[in-house]
Amino acid sequence: MAAIRLENIVKRYEDGFVAVKQASLAIHDGEFMVLVGPSGCGKSTTLRMIAGLEEVSEGDIFVGESRVNDLEPGDRDIAMVFQNYALYPHMTVRQNMSFGLRMRKENPEEIERRVGEAAEILSIEPLLDRRPREMSGGQRQRVALGRAIVRQPAAFLFDEPLSNLDAKLRVQMRTELARLHQRLGTTTVYVTHDQIEAMTLGERIVVMKDGQIQQVDSPLELYNRPANRFVAGFIGSPAMNFLTGNISGGCFRGEGIDYPLKHAEGTPADGEVCFGFRPEDLEIDSGGTKLLDAHLQVVERMGDETVVYFPHAGETLVARIDGSANAAPGDVLPLALRPGAWHLFECTGTQVRIASGSA
Repeated sequence: MAAIRLENIVKRYEDGFVAVKQASLAIHDGEFMVLVGPSGCGKSTTLRMIAGLEEVSEGDIFVGESRVNDLEPGDRDIAMVFQNYALYPHMTVRQNMSFGLRMRKENPEEIERRVGEAAEILSIEPLLDRRPREMSGGQRQRVALGRAIVRQPAAFLFDEPLSNLDAKLRVQMRTELARLHQRLGTTTVYVTHDQIEAMTLGERIVVMKDGQIQQVDSPLELYNRPANRFVAGFIGSPAMNFLTGNISGGCFRGEGIDYPLKHAEGTPADGEVCFGFRPEDLEIDSGGTKLLDAHLQVVERMGDETVVYFPHAGETLVARIDGSANAAPGDVLPLALRPGAWHLFECTGTQVRIASGSA
């Protein structure tokens, strides 16, 4: 195992486009780190620079204590698992998994031991003599994982490995990846655009946008204390609601809203702000401090919860309420906000968080 360190890395292409901008990151030895963000944010490019598949324009990358900028991918002691599995179609599972070791001329008995051990970990022993075309997508992904495991690398790199699987299989494979990391303890860098994958797998998460790192933190810290409006809106499903208004006299005042901020950790100065609150923190008002009246447009019944959509101040807002609630399009529901469950952001510039509630 080994720590991975990025120091002010930049990826600049010949046409002048900068895909990654001055990214610095310390990934601890044995840590499961997830890079997440929308398409084009630079997360896969960052991973490929660590792997050696993309050249670093500026900055340094260290694996352990070794600077690896000028090392070939095969010399970096890392193993990468791709989205498309990248298995050799004419080879059996056993041959696919052992290919890298055979190219390095490892001892045949050692190769057989490692392949058998990895197959046992992944429960693919019955598949060892099959070829990729004879297996399902989930089985192929396990083989790709096995090929990485047998190398016993200092670090695993995963580039959206579950995106080709159906929803049920993705959930199953997430669980298997978590168990695999607990068992092996190998430093892991995992790229995904799916924030649910990021939240369930990552010990820490790197949120990226436009080639820049926005925040690095634990899943709960990202959820509870987002550094800026982008992180707040990206982490959480459905996304956080936002309304623009003003702080005046210790209250947030917006269209049809006059909400006291008495739970603030130091109420910010008066002025224009962006008021954020999560759909799951809204509830039907039962005589508390009502936030607003919701004129329902769309109602989605999910069983244990109901998701409702409604317009307010030119925005479409979302609430997740109890599944037993009677709600239908056209209804008007008085909604309250759970005490302290709000965030204030700047309305200009980087829209950083300037205050949060506290219950």
